[in-house]
Amino acid sequence: MSNKEEIKKRFEILSPLLNERLRRIYAAAEAKAIGYGGTTLVSNATGVSRRAIWAAGKELQSMKDSQESDAANTERIRKAGGGRKKAIEKDLTLKRDLDTLVNPFTRGDPESPLRWTCKSVRNLAEGLKDMGHSTSHRMVAELLRDMGYSLQGNRKSKEGKEHPDRDSQFQYISTQVTQALESGNPVISVDTKKKELVGEFKNNGREWHPKGKPEEVQVHDFKIKELGRVAPYGVYDIGKNTGWVSVGTDHDTAEFAVATIRHWWKSMGKRLYPDSKKLLITADGGGSNGHRLRLWKIELQRLSSEINCSITVCHFPPGTSKWNKIEHKLFSFITKNWRGKPLVSHEVIVNLIAATSTSTGLHVHAELDTAKYQTGKKVTDKELSLVNLERHEFHGDWNYTINPS
Repeated sequence: MSNKEEIKKRFEILSPLLNERLRRIYAAAEAKAIGYGGTTLVSNATGVSRRAIWAAGKELQSMKDSQESDAANTERIRKAGGGRKKAIEKDLTLKRDLDTLVNPFTRGDPESPLRWTCKSVRNLAEGLKDMGHSTSHRMVAELLRDMGYSLQGNRKSKEGKEHPDRDSQFQYISTQVTQALESGNPVISVDTKKKELVGEFKNNGREWHPKGKPEEVQVHDFKIKELGRVAPYGVYDIGKNTGWVSVGTDHDTAEFAVATIRHWWKSMGKRLYPDSKKLLITADGGGSNGHRLRLWKIELQRLSSEINCSITVCHFPPGTSKWNKIEHKLFSFITKNWRGKPLVSHEVIVNLIAATSTSTGLHVHAELDTAKYQTGKKVTDKELSLVNLERHEFHGDWNYTINPS
């Protein structure tokens, strides 16, 4: 079959689907594909005039030049405005309703559809569908990114109701610490670290293992009766950058807290400060060393008389425990040192704590305390009155000195 017959047959097949303009353009495309003499050949085969084919050829060239220009400048594959319209262009209230669902201010609105559910993209999509919108979780995720939202966790930043004397107490503690250190007296920061389950339980963090061979631990964190929990109570010596941690296996009481300070003094403090007759303690306002705790003061009185040393205590204001030095000078490094390691036994916990060190010279001593500490001990007014307690002029409830009796 000759070229003319092939062109004629193709044209006859397509002709019912083509209007007058498309017939000219098709004929011009055939002529351009053939090259020299193609216009005459195609004109004879299709009946389209040479003039019409020539004009359509110029139109094809113009379209080609325009497409190349668009691709070079904008990489556009469609004309401006072409393609399927975006959902937010067709549904003008979609974006507004999505913002209403996800905006943090709706937490206080009991009528909000997602007041009591997790705001995942799937739940948001369902919430929008209930409001009459046609959408999907993928579209919701794209819209949220366009609106400036991102996946975020909680941030610990709120410290509760701020006490009016908070800053003044910080300044007072700073002054007391500075004066004590300049006088060569010991200054310690004390607190209880988070209680930990003992056993083959998951411990947050990661460490290196052969690929595909992570350390296996229990699926459920149920306390093992024989091992129980431990309460690490720490003493951080601010002047010497050293730490002492008693790993208690019983209750975290004021008696346990002061017992730890006693162990520190007898094993480390007395040797480091042989001539000192004053000890300054900075502590939280609550817990086993709380400023309202009577047993805490009773036990400190016993310690003061035992070591013949006056003990000054400065408590941090309510809700500011993270400012206590021990939190970021000792406990944070202990947590880093044992991350990813299951705390399988008391021995492992003690060794991991004792192995904690920093580039700034931190050294830690740790011991297991298996003594029993009774909870709910009552201190009578008479017993409290026997405490040789001297309250400071500024906030005597937070700042006080206990002298040997």
